[in-house]
Amino acid sequence: MARIVVIGGTGYAGRHIVQEAVSRGHEVISVSRSKPENPVDGALAVQGSVLDIDALGDVFDGADAVVSALSPRGDMTDGVLDALRGLISKLAGTPTRLGVVGGAGGSLVAPGGPRLFDSGFPEEYKHEAQVGIDSLALLESSDAGLDWFFIHPAEVFGPWAEGERTGHYRDGGDVLVRDEDGKSYISGADFAIAVVDEIEQGHHHRERFTVGY
Repeated sequence: MARIVVIGGTGYAGRHIVQEAVSRGHEVISVSRSKPENPVDGALAVQGSVLDIDALGDVFDGADAVVSALSPRGDMTDGVLDALRGLISKLAGTPTRLGVVGGAGGSLVAPGGPRLFDSGFPEEYKHEAQVGIDSLALLESSDAGLDWFFIHPAEVFGPWAEGERTGHYRDGGDVLVRDEDGKSYISGADFAIAVVDEIEQGHHHRERFTVGY
């Protein structure tokens, strides 16, 4: 059993990750800025902001993994990178792994590139995609003593395309995962399976990977 802290545990990706980790018997702490309306049974809900990391006290003590599932929206539109910097500083040199949920924009569309972001990416989503790209750059430039992984969901991923839990996904390395029809998508539940599998199995150390069907 692992001790897993999920930052942004009430958001779309975060809540799915919390649910999946709890279902596998892990000790899970869900951190969110607001009090959860429907907390996940079996997880400890902690209200607080990672932008004030010291105020979270001993939340990170003894954690096997911390997963940042923050979205650059609302009052966190310009706060995600600062939050990540704080987590990197807090966890560098410790045995705790840091996992970061990114977006599809930074994925490569083919081996060697280009990125989806540079291939006619919708203007309305470019800010969020850029934050994900910059988050990966922060991790790649972090101290070698930090064990991290960065996970790109498929192109279609979110509450508007919930999908079902199939128990399956494919790991595309740094290339966007598409099915045989050229579609790139994954449900929230199956994305969470990929995240918790990585925590349990540790296939990606200080590197990114993509998931989809």
